[in-house]
Amino acid sequence: MQPLRVVVAGVHGYGAVHLENVRRLQTAGLAEPVGVCDTRPPDPLAHPGLGDLEWSADLPGLIERTGAQIAVIATPIHTHAALATAALRAGAHVLLEKPPAPSVTEFERIADAVEETGLACQVGFQSLGSAAIPAARALMGSGLRGIGVAGAWERRRSYYTRAAWAGRRTLNGADVVDGAMTNPFAHGIATALAVAGADTADAIAGIDLELYRVNAIEADDTSSARLRLRDGTVVTVAVSLCADRENEPYLLLHGEQGTALLRYTTDEIEADGVRTGYPRTDLLENLLAHVRDGAELLVPLAATGAFTRFLDEVRRAPGPVAVPREFQRIEPERRVLPGISGLAAASAERLALLSELGFPGTARRPAAWPETTLRVAGREVAVYEYRGDLQATDAPRPYLHPVRTLGGAVVTETRPADHPHHFGVSVAVSDVDGVNFWGGSTYVPGRGHVTLPNHGRQRRLVLRAVEGGYAEELEWTGPGGRVLLRERRTLTARALDDAWALDVAITLTGGTTGNTVAIRSSACKGRAGAGYGGFFWRAPRHAPRLAVLTAHGDGEDTAHGSRDPWLALVSDAWSLVFVQTGVTDPWFVRVAEYPGVGPALAWSEPLSLAGDLSRAVTVVVADGRLSRERCAGLAERAR
Repeated sequence: MQPLRVVVAGVHGYGAVHLENVRRLQTAGLAEPVGVCDTRPPDPLAHPGLGDLEWSADLPGLIERTGAQIAVIATPIHTHAALATAALRAGAHVLLEKPPAPSVTEFERIADAVEETGLACQVGFQSLGSAAIPAARALMGSGLRGIGVAGAWERRRSYYTRAAWAGRRTLNGADVVDGAMTNPFAHGIATALAVAGADTADAIAGIDLELYRVNAIEADDTSSARLRLRDGTVVTVAVSLCADRENEPYLLLHGEQGTALLRYTTDEIEADGVRTGYPRTDLLENLLAHVRDGAELLVPLAATGAFTRFLDEVRRAPGPVAVPREFQRIEPERRVLPGISGLAAASAERLALLSELGFPGTARRPAAWPETTLRVAGREVAVYEYRGDLQATDAPRPYLHPVRTLGGAVVTETRPADHPHHFGVSVAVSDVDGVNFWGGSTYVPGRGHVTLPNHGRQRRLVLRAVEGGYAEELEWTGPGGRVLLRERRTLTARALDDAWALDVAITLTGGTTGNTVAIRSSACKGRAGAGYGGFFWRAPRHAPRLAVLTAHGDGEDTAHGSRDPWLALVSDAWSLVFVQTGVTDPWFVRVAEYPGVGPALAWSEPLSLAGDLSRAVTVVVADGRLSRERCAGLAERAR
């Protein structure tokens, strides 16, 4: 079996990845690189070993001279149609980087060349080579009713200066359409359409678009869309390149029997508490098999017609709306939309547009859009996270992290190695009618800790700004989507001498379906001392000389299970003073195994809830090591 001869067009950008892939396939005896096409010669330092390959700016001529059977095209989108048609007519099958074309007209131009030559054109939506897509189709069956696409990434200003076409809608009169949905998050939309079985342009009945920009660019960096398919399925999109950190993008599949999460970047499906990984076929390898053995193409050009119809709608839409500066956080190297990752997650959950969630710059926006950042005296002291990309075993919930002292010391920890389901400051319960809202394994009498598919999640319904912080409404849902608890929560921050105080108040409502709800800790089921559940603070593990103080004594044994009016974790770097206001529950305390503190709702006996249950906690966050007298004084001041 002779290897197929391959040329790569465009090696100064993502094409370098394709070039390395050709070399991998060369080692396997499947491909032979024979030429490089680019307007500039390749850099021998960046691409060692290219000296034996012919370089040319003339792709058809290169194909003819080298006898190439495959042309990989990884050039800017506005050059795709011209290069793809030229390569096909020169006699080469084509692997064309996504998106295939900047308009339906250019797409049809490539399609005509495919039909004319009888050669193949595979489009480089790598996620469509994943076995997770047919698995997702089979999982949802005929009950699929909607798909929410959510993505929030961080991009610095340099992202928009890396190439002349970056962030542009047009360049020198040619369509570029380099927006958030049509380039960086194109895989998410294409994957959603593939799961829904919407390949061709006529599969889409209608499209609603919302394009926004934070950066000084032509195209959108934050976007929302709703695609209505002919079969009644709805696909929503909420994506942004203005998050404060990278979030794993995903698809939330809504079916008649519940939801499933498809992580298209890692080829994983999470359903009923089980996360399953699937293999992915390399698209160039698939194209080689198609040419050599007649294997079915995974992403033929025709299968991307629906995505191109969507892209064309974006191309023809008015320019993006500028997001008002008061909703941005402007930093030296980037602009951030605080809270955008939470809005993207809410969009996927509710199949809603950003405007329907109160996104700024729209007629429906609230008077103040929550920033999800707590500030005291102008300093950022905590970030309130709501992530849609957590796995079921984490018991997904909103949480505060990082929380900092006024001096900048971090006093929370998230996803530590010892307990990866601990998330900074959160409200979590190990057992609500058998559903695990704590995360991790479940204590089963007689068996110990067992990993079960019984994890719940807290679903945000409302988040609004109040003085000093936020007010929030949540639903606590089981694995099948049943609502077990509803919650009203407030989190506010205030200055307190040379420290600051976090006030957290919760009201849980049980019996929402007419039945009494039972809240249990592991201690209620026989594990001595494991009464945790409720408000919980996970502190950093390696704090210097960490100790616990109470009003009546020191040490973990003294504090654990006590009902002292206040409790403090103190170290040489920082101190935390915990105060319960109103009802006082026993303190759950860990120091030696890991540092964590929280009042226990169900210390040793189950708590039956048929109405409202309210609790309030104040935590004073201070720099340095505080004395017992200072802790007692701050506790009194904080009440």
